[in-house]
Amino acid sequence: MSKKIAVLAGDGIGPEVIAETLKVLHAVEEKFGAKFEFNEALIGGAAIDEKGKALPDETLELCKNCDAILLGAVGGDKWDKLPPEERPERAALLPLRKEFDLFANLRPVKVFPALANASTLKAEIIEGGFDIMIVRELTGGIYFGKKGKGNDWASDELKYSVPEIERVAKVAFEIAMKRGKKVCSVDKANVLSSMVLWRETVEKLAKEFPEIELSHMYVDNAAMQLVRNPKQFDVIVTGNMFGDILSDEASMISGSIGMLASASLREDSFGLYEPIHGSAPDIAGQNKANPMATILSAAMMLRHSFGMEKEAKAVETAVNAVLEEGFRTGDIMQKNCKQLGTKEIGDEIAKRV
Repeated sequence: MSKKIAVLAGDGIGPEVIAETLKVLHAVEEKFGAKFEFNEALIGGAAIDEKGKALPDETLELCKNCDAILLGAVGGDKWDKLPPEERPERAALLPLRKEFDLFANLRPVKVFPALANASTLKAEIIEGGFDIMIVRELTGGIYFGKKGKGNDWASDELKYSVPEIERVAKVAFEIAMKRGKKVCSVDKANVLSSMVLWRETVEKLAKEFPEIELSHMYVDNAAMQLVRNPKQFDVIVTGNMFGDILSDEASMISGSIGMLASASLREDSFGLYEPIHGSAPDIAGQNKANPMATILSAAMMLRHSFGMEKEAKAVETAVNAVLEEGFRTGDIMQKNCKQLGTKEIGDEIAKRV
């Protein structure tokens, strides 16, 4: 039985990186006998231009009839003059996450050995590499809290409930059980009441996972420790805004934002998979974009939504092989390596699946 995938290419470099990802997924079909049904729809600025809204009803309906969503990127300078609530990033992504209750955002942050020199950190700090999984709560907190605005003031409510905290913490603990069995919960419990509840709830849930080593860290210290010694972390679990900031910081110390994938999951196997980079309109259509983050996001889709572990590993191994053999896009170009375009990198990865 084929797996139905909603393909939302979006804006900027989105269509380019999605095209290469589909190329790799076709290679997975050929090698493993898997069957995928790709269903394309508009989202973001492209949807605004053609349908008048960033998340058209037909796109939402298509996603509801699929097993997973593969997303490219949304937004760009063209739509920045729209009111904030109508811009692609806010009018497409936030409603999509809320509609499907995609409460757990997984952002793996690792150093590929071939790209160790691309990190902004000193060699002695990242020697041997590091592999962190950031689990970010995605449908609650300050981004979805009550908004207020007057003539000379504005407010955003930060609110969390015990069930919201429990379910994302459970995801973090379960992932840690398959990794290094360490969870660091990041909060700001010294000044925020919502974060006191966060810490209390995580500690209570931890009793169900006695093998897990749980630690707590204030978000400002966590930001510092990620730069100082990233290898101390295994799984980090945190709220929506803190997770947004920390995962972007972690992306830079890994070497390139163009290499980092993400998954947004609900409580069943359904998920949305996207690279964490933006739409990069300045290089769109020039065959310069790095498609590897999107390809690695597809590998996460194979693993988390479809239960295809060997297929996921084949894709990840193919990406690593291309890097080890010295092929690069411009954003990760290094001395004595061969620079390729978006399409050519996709070809090389697909050949190695």
